[in-house]
Amino acid sequence: MPQFPRGIAGPVRTAWCLALVLVAAGCSAQASPAPPADDRPLVLTTFSVLADLAGTVGGGHVRVESITKVGAEIHGYEPTPSDLVRAQEADLILDNGLGLERWFERFLNSVDAPHAVLSDGVEPVDIRSGDYAGRANPHAWMSPLAAQTYVDNMVEALAGLAPEHAADFEANGRELKDELTDLLEGFRAEIASIDTPALVTCEGAFSYLARDAGLEEAFIWPVNADSEGTPRQIRDVIGFVEEHEVPTLFCESTVNPSAQEQVALASGAELGGTLYVDSLSDADGPVPTFLDLIRHDLQTIAEGLAR
Repeated sequence: MPQFPRGIAGPVRTAWCLALVLVAAGCSAQASPAPPADDRPLVLTTFSVLADLAGTVGGGHVRVESITKVGAEIHGYEPTPSDLVRAQEADLILDNGLGLERWFERFLNSVDAPHAVLSDGVEPVDIRSGDYAGRANPHAWMSPLAAQTYVDNMVEALAGLAPEHAADFEANGRELKDELTDLLEGFRAEIASIDTPALVTCEGAFSYLARDAGLEEAFIWPVNADSEGTPRQIRDVIGFVEEHEVPTLFCESTVNPSAQEQVALASGAELGGTLYVDSLSDADGPVPTFLDLIRHDLQTIAEGLAR
């Protein structure tokens, strides 16, 4: 507490205190300068799953942002003016490819930034029926095996952007691929004792996993652009479930499960836990990272099929 000379009146004393406060505030402001601008290269991805992959491989050497937010449906996303502004500042844009982000094709026409397609080199699985018959299934990242091609493409793209950190990118990529390999091998071991295991989901997002893990597969609709299910689609899936005696059905976090609930009711199968595909969760949710997403889905599927 400052000592004031005797005889100083109350109003003068108040003014004196105010002056001391202002001086102290000025000193504090001078002692805490604004943080420096982040001069790392900006990598922009089309959705949160790819953003986490880029952040893992990037290892802190790049800034990574996702165009779409956590929980967003990416198939029919409509870019906003602020998305275009952010993209103009990007040093690299990463997209999935395989026709997933059709909005992104229009997006690129308005953006002057290099980009890399992370699914390049993946052997595509074609959609066999419906309006999308003959098109490549875009959900290749959902197989731990196919996802390793994403990692390789990510390492190459980031090394081209920041070659001084190429060794770190390569090391991070190897570690990530090793973890993906372990997850797939563990999943194969868990379902090995199940006779003709079959996976039934709302969206056909697991065709690459089914191929690489030896699963039979059925789904109500091929991509989330058709997220209600026609009566014929529902009848076909009911028939598949009954024929293969599938114990548990699944639906994805970004769609309404009502159609799958109809299948479960008609077939006697149970509706299992939620699967995550197109989006991570928030940091305090069940799948805050890509590896968490793959681990969660594989565990949920294995437990459901073992019933």
